[in-house]
Amino acid sequence: MGISSRPEEMAWVPGPAVRERARLLAAMKSWGFGDDAAAVAELGRRAVADPEWFWREALADLDLEFSVPFDRVLDESEGKEFPRWFPGGRINVAELAALRHARGDLAGKTAVVYEGDGGARRTLTFAELAAEVSRFAAHLAGLGVRRGDRVVLFMPVVPEAAVAFLAIAMIGAVAVPTFSGYAPDALATRLQDSDAVLLVTADGTTRRDKVVEMKATADAALAQAPTVRSVVVVRHLGTDVPMQEGRDVYYDELAADPEPVPTAETESNDPLAIVYTSGTTGRPKGIVHSHGGFAAKTAVDFAYGFDVHADDVVSWITDLGWLVGPMLMTGPLQLGATIVMIEGLPTHPTPNRMWEIVNRNGVTVQGIAPTAARALKAAGDGSAPAMPTLKTFVSTGEAWDEPTWWWLFDEVGGRERAIVNYSGGTEVGGGILVGYPFLPAAPAAFTGPLPGVDAAVLDDDGKPVVGQIGELAVLNTFPGMTHAFWQDRNRYLDTYWSRWDGVWVHGDLASVDDAGMWRIHGRSDDTIKLSGRRVGPAEIEAALLRDNRITEVAVIGVPDEMRGQRAVAFAVLRADGVDNEDLQATALANAGKSFAPEVYAVPTLPKTKNGKIMRRAIRSRFIGAQIGDMSSLDPATPLEDIPVYAGED
Repeated sequence: MGISSRPEEMAWVPGPAVRERARLLAAMKSWGFGDDAAAVAELGRRAVADPEWFWREALADLDLEFSVPFDRVLDESEGKEFPRWFPGGRINVAELAALRHARGDLAGKTAVVYEGDGGARRTLTFAELAAEVSRFAAHLAGLGVRRGDRVVLFMPVVPEAAVAFLAIAMIGAVAVPTFSGYAPDALATRLQDSDAVLLVTADGTTRRDKVVEMKATADAALAQAPTVRSVVVVRHLGTDVPMQEGRDVYYDELAADPEPVPTAETESNDPLAIVYTSGTTGRPKGIVHSHGGFAAKTAVDFAYGFDVHADDVVSWITDLGWLVGPMLMTGPLQLGATIVMIEGLPTHPTPNRMWEIVNRNGVTVQGIAPTAARALKAAGDGSAPAMPTLKTFVSTGEAWDEPTWWWLFDEVGGRERAIVNYSGGTEVGGGILVGYPFLPAAPAAFTGPLPGVDAAVLDDDGKPVVGQIGELAVLNTFPGMTHAFWQDRNRYLDTYWSRWDGVWVHGDLASVDDAGMWRIHGRSDDTIKLSGRRVGPAEIEAALLRDNRITEVAVIGVPDEMRGQRAVAFAVLRADGVDNEDLQATALANAGKSFAPEVYAVPTLPKTKNGKIMRRAIRSRFIGAQIGDMSSLDPATPLEDIPVYAGED
């Protein structure tokens, strides 16, 4: 179970068609670089050393238009921790993602596809999207929303969500996207912290055929949010909901032709969105993203990292409260690609729902989390239909276990589709590491940092290491990184910049080998120390998942008087009646004596609404510690399914 520095066998070897199509290789050729892994690394070094050169070239190559040119690429006059990107430039995400396309050749092209939980499907062309964005922007202004005001989105992933997000950007207000499954208190906290003036919500949504009454939740939250003056309600399910006179208005009852408003000339560093992340303690962190930084980062990640072109169809099961939601409504649309917004789950109402959506919409790039892949594998017979349009998977959200990665690569992808491994976070506006589709890659690995990112694996002394697990760190800054936390600069500094001077510590465990293959091993605060060695839970989980009886597993470290810590695993099994002693013996054989955990069979693992396993909450419940903020918990995966440790018999 050690981390080897030996070169690994490459599972993915791209063919000529993949390499010939690659946007980054084409750009590199025009910039005088070669086209192999060494050339990509050389580009990375130059982009880090000379951001003035790289970001000007990338913005020009990707056609990110500033209505007023910026003075320079980077201004660090307030310190490395508070950079200003493209200062003096005027740029607006609504113009980049929708309005300009409606004036050009893409006007009649499909921009947004919606796939509903109950089978509904709707579409918007770029011309229709731009018209709806302009219309709703005018109504927001008419409802008193001004530049810099915060507007909270508590909505399912419907076309109106993309319209609202871009309309808020168009008038220079600040979008606050939230999870569609929040309870009233969680939503109220975000309304309060952002001092929101308007809420956009829906009458409801569905999940596994069950109605989620969003307007009722919103009303309960609004009772605690006195700054909200207006509420716009999307009639999604068509159910009757209470409407407060003078405050609430239905989206479809807004005037068809309001007085138009101009697109705000937002400065590059003006806030675009506040995306809240939950911690185990304390109030949620409001991650601030700007027009210039978020536009540049999402364009680079989708174009250079995932190789998205204007003729692509990008599909992802996401939620507005997960950064992928705002990224999907920004990155591909800027590039002229079509996005598919999916409400619900990948396996409902049919076990192969995700693959059916791919074929129905001609999807070329499919986003998938390892959790979703495991669910698809378990729900069906392990096979997938032919998907002739699909070129690439993009994976993010958590570390892969290799059995599931191989299933997706072999059985679903037929070894003909890259799995673009992608890891970053809300705080950096996208990715730090990526598995470029045009480079050979080892199973479940990354082939390097994204352009402009100076990533490293650091040991406990802050020294770069190869061949061992350490802290994933960023040694520079890049567009897309948060402009601190909303109204809390000190907490931002303490969270990311306090361990080593001038170094961003991301909070993930990572490793890189001699062949340049990177891996993520889980969150560093989930680290377990066994037999004197620091181990990421993903390492043990991958070993346990070699047992085909286990569909999902979470491993935690708990206090142990003799050893300091011991590992405990919670496993979801394919069938009842598995002998626990046999299960334990298999865990011992697969993980090894030094790392084998004590295994508990459980019906479900608690997850966030975007499918991440909540290991810290699992640990807190098991050992009887304070659990902390659970606002992101998916109610279909109750924490109560985890046993409370009762001590030795």
